[in-house]
Amino acid sequence: MPDTLKITLAQHNQSVGDIRHNADTVLAARKRAKGSDLLVFPELHLIGYPPEDLILKPSLIERAAAELEVLAQASASDGPAMLVGSAFVLDGALHNGVALLDGGKVAAVRLKHELPNYGTFDEVRLFQPGPLPEPVIVRGTMIGVPICEDIWRPEVCRHLADFGAEMFICINGSPYEINKDALRVEGVAKRRAVDTGLPLAYLNRVGGQDELVFDGASFVINGDGGLAVQLRDWEAEEATTRWTKTAKGWRCDRGEIPELATHPEDIYCAMVLALRDYVERNGFPGVVLGLSGGIDSAVCAAIAADALGPQRVWSVMLPSRYTARESLDDARACAEALGCRHSTIPIAPAVGAFDEMLAESFEGRAPDLAEENLQSRIRGVTLMALSNKFGPMLLTTGNKSEMSVGYATIYGDMAGGYNPLKDAYKSTVFAIARWRNRHRPRIGLGPEGPVIPERIITRAPSAELREDQRDDDSLPPYEVLDPILLGLVENDKSVDQLVAEGFDRETVQHVERLLHLAEYKRRQAPPGVKLTARNFGRDRRYPITHAFRSG
Repeated sequence: MPDTLKITLAQHNQSVGDIRHNADTVLAARKRAKGSDLLVFPELHLIGYPPEDLILKPSLIERAAAELEVLAQASASDGPAMLVGSAFVLDGALHNGVALLDGGKVAAVRLKHELPNYGTFDEVRLFQPGPLPEPVIVRGTMIGVPICEDIWRPEVCRHLADFGAEMFICINGSPYEINKDALRVEGVAKRRAVDTGLPLAYLNRVGGQDELVFDGASFVINGDGGLAVQLRDWEAEEATTRWTKTAKGWRCDRGEIPELATHPEDIYCAMVLALRDYVERNGFPGVVLGLSGGIDSAVCAAIAADALGPQRVWSVMLPSRYTARESLDDARACAEALGCRHSTIPIAPAVGAFDEMLAESFEGRAPDLAEENLQSRIRGVTLMALSNKFGPMLLTTGNKSEMSVGYATIYGDMAGGYNPLKDAYKSTVFAIARWRNRHRPRIGLGPEGPVIPERIITRAPSAELREDQRDDDSLPPYEVLDPILLGLVENDKSVDQLVAEGFDRETVQHVERLLHLAEYKRRQAPPGVKLTARNFGRDRRYPITHAFRSG
């Protein structure tokens, strides 16, 4: 029996439903890992994660089974055994599992036991749980292969250790959220390793999938809880880890331990990678967005330039009679700093036409929100026309603070295909704007140096839909609004709890009312990347129609 092993961790970016492509990445990686004993891929790698209801199509399962057999046959040639995640039908039940491919055949299959059913996950709806798994044998070594959720509770790892596992290799599809990497290492993996005394390799996928983004950041923990290897976050990577069998069992040799992105760089990278994969995999040539001279659209433009390259970003200023000269100048300066195409299309002719068209119907009524929203909707129609004519996807630019309280115009500034800021509060937008002006992200394709004019960051936010308008005319200041929303949305606190923390009762009640009233708008909003523990849509699913108020 060997006293050394080489295990290659393939932190790959999967393509959901593109089974042939995912299989090809397995074969290509095996060629690169020829000197290894074992090559490991993330959860459901062959199908892509999360497949959602796509997994219920029998033809998809049949195609995955056929490709798995091709991969199994490839394992007969010189090279490593492989652990490949896929879906399996056993006794008529659909399972999330992993296959050991070795010696030209499927040598073993292990099934996921713990199925998550919270937040973004609804695997109980799709899969049946497998039995408590037993280890697989690779090169004479007993290896436990828990799958993602299987390590978040102790039973599976404890069972594997009792059945003779000498190490754990855990394949994952663990989406990013703020502070998730620390939770994985300190709160879960290290605890399982120390509890059993066995080393644990944690392999995560990387890349965007609709509203989720996966940060990679795979790692290896030894049985004493020490970090042996760390893979980079936000990038696909293959790392060959080296293992030595000692008197106390297997131990991973110390490898590279790069620093992971810190806050708010991690949030910015999540937005960049999610947008890049969404645009690329849906076949858009680029993006178009309204660049208003405000901070939200400026940050979205920077994200787009870093995701796709400035040459694939088209910013459009759509001024009205209420647009300040500073906004025009700042929008142009931002586009020039980013190096993206910039156009100016005044909306006054369309506003005049609507005023004339509606004059008889609106007669005797003073101008109000209806006229303000018309401006936003005219901008949305104009941007969608450019998207339809030339092909770029329209980005929307509203932040989570605005989406929470309905400070957005349905069929206007909410129109578009994707929103990078959908789960970012206004305070987060300010933080990443300042960060981006000092740094270019490691995965970014945009220019070095400041890209957002300082005045955009320091000016009071305004929708510029009427004279001298400011956001805080209608909303509490963001330094008050955002903490209230954190309490109501992220932590499900009541009005009374927030009042006890020092917030004004009338203000909290007003924000809670707006939060509930805006649910119908959020149901019609475009997708956007999940950043927090409670994003709108996948994590927080409230009825549109209800009468409950917490205080």
